[in-house]
Amino acid sequence: MQDLPYSLMAELKRFAGKELPPVDDWHPVTEKDIDLEILANGTWNYMGTPILRRRLIRLFASVLRKEGEEYFLVTPAEKCRIRVMDAPFQIVLMCVSADGPIQKLQVTTDMGEIVLIDDEHPLRMAHDNGESIPYVMIRGGMEGRMNRNVYYQLTDLLVERDGKFGVWSGNRFFDLEC
Repeated sequence: MQDLPYSLMAELKRFAGKELPPVDDWHPVTEKDIDLEILANGTWNYMGTPILRRRLIRLFASVLRKEGEEYFLVTPAEKCRIRVMDAPFQIVLMCVSADGPIQKLQVTTDMGEIVLIDDEHPLRMAHDNGESIPYVMIRGGMEGRMNRNVYYQLTDLLVERDGKFGVWSGNRFFDLEC
């Protein structure tokens, strides 16, 4: 990882182990592309090689911002464009409490972020080549893709309402037949 631009690494060290930094408040003048991509399976690659240090990946994810359809690692000093092949986060766990309209579905991403599926963090179903893929809005316009095991757990919770199948969470019915 020493090959990453020095200024980006120096800035990131200031935020290690803290709450998510206020990336939306930062508007650096310097903008560039770096050879960093997040694959559809959640693997982070730098120059075609997987990054294996989870702490480093979590640090990068903490300063990730989406602008339109582009993704950036942002610090007060610079903004580095990266590629995201699908969604930047993977949903790896789901906790269910209660059932029916008061049911709550809480999901955890591979970065350790926890959100309740609700109006602020909606669940949606996408279809790609005959495959149905559930996504949840995590933060800042960025979604998490449900891993297969979480998707199977979700399908066990399907109920019918007004002729549509979906799930309840956060006092809202999420239609999954889209």
